[in-house]
Amino acid sequence: MPTPYSLSDTLERIYENQLALEAAIMELTLWVEGRGGVDIDDNVRGALEVIGENAGHIKQGLARLKSLEPD
Repeated sequence: MPTPYSLSDTLERIYENQLALEAAIMELTLWVEGRGGVDIDDNVRGALEVIGENAGHIKQGLARLKSLEPD
């Protein structure tokens, strides 16, 4: 486990924040979609797609950073 405030710990928390924001934005998107906001829905879903694509890259980078840290 990385020490608190290490680079990988800090980046892990940023990644967790990204996932939380993604979930919150999806909830808002579903709310807007339910009220007929088709154009807004499409734009938000495009942004969420980018977040999802980047999440995998971030996760792999974090795993690599953790593997380089001393025990």
